Formats: sequence, structure tokens, C-alpha cells
Amino acid sequence: MRLEGAVTSVSWIPSESVTGSVYRVPFEVGFAHYDAPPPDHLDDVDSLLAADRARFCNRLSAWIEVEDGRVVDHGHDGSGAIGSTTVRLGPKDLTFAAMALPDRRRAEPIGDTAVRFEQTAGGRTGVPAPRRVSHPPYLQYLAPTAWTTLALTLHADGRREMELVGASPFPRHWVYDAEGRLTSKSATIDYPRWSTEAFGRHTPWGDTDSPAFVSEVESALERELSVRIMRSGTTPQSRRLEAGERLTTQGEAADELYLLLDGMLAVDVDGETLAEIGPGAVLGERAVLESGRRTASLTALTACRVAVAARDAIDVDALRELSAGHRREDAPPEG
Repeated sequence: MRLEGAVTSVSWIPSESVTGSVYRVPFEVGFAHYDAPPPDHLDDVDSLLAADRARFCNRLSAWIEVEDGRVVDHGHDGSGAIGSTTVRLGPKDLTFAAMALPDRRRAEPIGDTAVRFEQTAGGRTGVPAPRRVSHPPYLQYLAPTAWTTLALTLHADGRREMELVGASPFPRHWVYDAEGRLTSKSATIDYPRWSTEAFGRHTPWGDTDSPAFVSEVESALERELSVRIMRSGTTPQSRRLEAGERLTTQGEAADELYLLLDGMLAVDVDGETLAEIGPGAVLGERAVLESGRRTASLTALTACRVAVAARDAIDVDALRELSAGHRREDAPPEG
């Protein structure tokens, strides 16, 4: 009996994800562009790349042959793909071909009942990117390298496990299952580190991979509301947090909404952690709708960027629906 599985990552540049005044210049003058979020359900990766809505993808697919509960054969399929990059230079659009790097594949049997497959894919754009870098030769002309490393474990009993094992610090990486459902995403973006470090041997094609900080996906409603907040016509105020710093404190008076742009936050009630949340989460709606006081403390687990929105940035009915789906504060403790 043959059992198959697949996992795909799509990498894209979210709005406001490039930090630092020098790094932002190409985006602010229109030479480079941010990307619209990929779809919740992935049907056609090639069309995203062709439309310049994603930077690259990594699709790992694999199979095992099972007889009498044991794996007797296995195979690895799928590949990476990187799109061309279009930039605006004056009145003209220029398109630069991408430079894909060879896919790196590994397959490791786990006893005689499972096989773990790994695949690293990525490359760099053809757009020149002269810049100072953090190690020899201290000046780099070619664009930095972007990549993801995916893992897929197929078990003889039919179980499938997938994981984003490693990824470049930039851009954002979304992960989809074999049915095209969005399942997880990289939680942090570090454009300055990526720009100055991710080249040459400091990539998986040399001797380095970067562990990926992964978060669960937010609800479809949150993804819709996040677009409303960022495109409301008024650019929301941005706030930065260092790891360990609090965004909100339980019981304090407040009437603002928050959109977590980057990083991970812990949700604490009465000193007990109930959840960890990642980019795309809309926060603070219960204080706006109910008592006017925070019902939980939010603490940065990593460096975070948060958009601060006025309470009227989202209509009340949408906030009520969001609040009904959250109720993190009412969740029973784990264990």
C-alpha cells in the first residue's frame, strides 16, 4: 500500500515588514513592493509566483510503500520554485530573473515504521543589492539568500507530521498542508539580519540554517480585519516591544485595538499563561466591547511589532464576532 503526503511553504513580504530607514527607502519610493497576503487556501502556487505576489515556494511531497505494517520502500518528490522580481525604475517596470539554488533533500528511516523527509529550497532575486555586510568581504553586491527547510514524516499507520524546520530571517513564510490549508507561519521577521548575514556559507548551501520560530495561524476573520486595519486610510501607529516587555496589563483601563505584526505574545490571566499568539492576531477587543479594562496581560516572548488602532477602526459587529471566537481568557489551563 502506498501512502503519500505533502507540505508547501509560500514566502512573501508583508506590509511594513522592512525596518530601518535605510532599508525602507526602495519600498517607500516605489522601486520595490510589499505583497498582499497569500490566500487562506492554496490552489495554484505557480499563479502566485507569476503574478509577483510571492517570492518563492518550497513544495515537499513524498511517499512510502507499506507491507504488513512496515515501510519497505520510499520516495521523495516536489521542488522549490522562485519567481521573477519586478521593480519600478521611473516610468518603466523592469523584471529581473531569479536565481534558484539547488534543492537539498534528505530522507531518514525511523525504525521500520516511518520515514522523515526534509527539503530545503530557495535562492535570491536577480536585483542587485549593494550593501555593507557583517562578515567578509564586508561589501556584497548580490541579493541575500532566502529559503525554507520543510520536514514531512510519513508513518506506516497513516499518520503524517509536517514542520517548518528552518527558514531565512526574511521574508514571512506560510505553511500549507497537502490539501492546501494554511496551517502555520513563521512568527518573526528580521530584515537587517537577513540583509547583512544571509549569503555565501551563511546559508543551508554553506554551513548554516536558521531555526524557524513558528506560530499557529489566526482565524480567517482576523486576517480579514488585519487588512482593514492596515488599509483603513490612516496608517496605524506602530509600537515595538522587546522580549519580556508587556503590551497590556490585566485590569488596566484601555480602548485601543492591537494588530500583532511580528513576533510572539503570551496571554496571561491571573499570572497563568493560557496561550501564545503570533503575527496576524487582533487583540484588545474585549476591553473595547465590555468593561473598558484589559481582561488579560500580554507579554512579548520575542521582539514584537504591534500596530495600534483606534476602537472605531473595525465595526462593532465584527469585533463581537472576533471576541466570540477568541475567549482565550476563558480557556481552561493546559495539563
